Amino acid sequence: MRVGVHASVAGADGVQFVTSAERLGADAVWVPEFWAGDAFTPLAYLAAATSTIRLATGIVQLGARTPAMLAMSAMSMQGLSSGRFVLGIGTSGPQVMEGWHGVHYDRPVRRTRETIEILRMISTGQRLTYQGEVYTLPLPGGEGRSIRSLLPPTHLPIYVAALGPANLRLTGELADGWIGNSFFPETADVFFDPIRAGAAAAGRDIADLDLTVAVSVEFTDDVDEAGRRHAAGYAFTFGAMGSATTNYYNDAFARQGFEDDVWAVQQLWLAGDKDAARRRVPIEIGLGTNLVGTDDMIRQRLRLYQDAGVTAFRAQFAADDPHRQLDDLAHLLDLVRDVDADAEVNA
Repeated sequence: MRVGVHASVAGADGVQFVTSAERLGADAVWVPEFWAGDAFTPLAYLAAATSTIRLATGIVQLGARTPAMLAMSAMSMQGLSSGRFVLGIGTSGPQVMEGWHGVHYDRPVRRTRETIEILRMISTGQRLTYQGEVYTLPLPGGEGRSIRSLLPPTHLPIYVAALGPANLRLTGELADGWIGNSFFPETADVFFDPIRAGAAAAGRDIADLDLTVAVSVEFTDDVDEAGRRHAAGYAFTFGAMGSATTNYYNDAFARQGFEDDVWAVQQLWLAGDKDAARRRVPIEIGLGTNLVGTDDMIRQRLRLYQDAGVTAFRAQFAADDPHRQLDDLAHLLDLVRDVDADAEVNA
């Protein structure tokens, strides 16, 4: 298994963290994009400051850019980074897309499919002619013409952030990797079965995909306190990361056995009782979706992720101090190497 770091790069401290993570052996840096900075600009800066670490968007929001503009940015990044770029994409949700970008949030799975197909056409040097339900290129009835990119063809790894079954099947069919969260290794098949089915339908295997999972990492002996703190952080996810009717995170947790819990948390949050909402999140969610606890506890969790088929982590460290975060990264990398070595011996 590989370990990447989740980083909102801002200023010299953020760049230093990433370059130090690279020296320690981190596989990738994942830069988010929501309603703050974009993902491409800091990654372009990091391309010049690093040499081996992969540079990934985690994630850029479909609909915020045309597919062609997305391809242009991604291919530019691939050239700047000497092939180290990973394009992580996702549909976000109606609150962000319609409230922030002013783009209608409709047919998200279809939009994902068509965007990937257009990205593949452009990045492999094909002339862009596309007839879809969301995108038609060139636009009919106008003066547009079919164009081929002037950049040289390149392999563009595309990873999809997917939670719902239909988008998971699409990921298995078309993507190079999965950007996962809300994930318990004990219920991995909730996510991996649709990915597996989509891959099989396309004549592929789930082993062809890089299956990445987000985790928060905290080494501690006070497991109860840390677990409850991490659980409380999910109250915002359940209550605010979506509307009262559309919340893909809640749906994902419901499919893993927490339907009553996420509904209760959402209702408390929407009623304005945010403290009660935080207290209502079960500690099992805080501990089960993260790497929190003693070395032995985290080793055990790592084995579960490995057995489930997870290939990489996108780690975010609970410590506030960057030096402590790097110490924790080094420690996590050591534990992952130990678990991988044990698996090879027992294979």
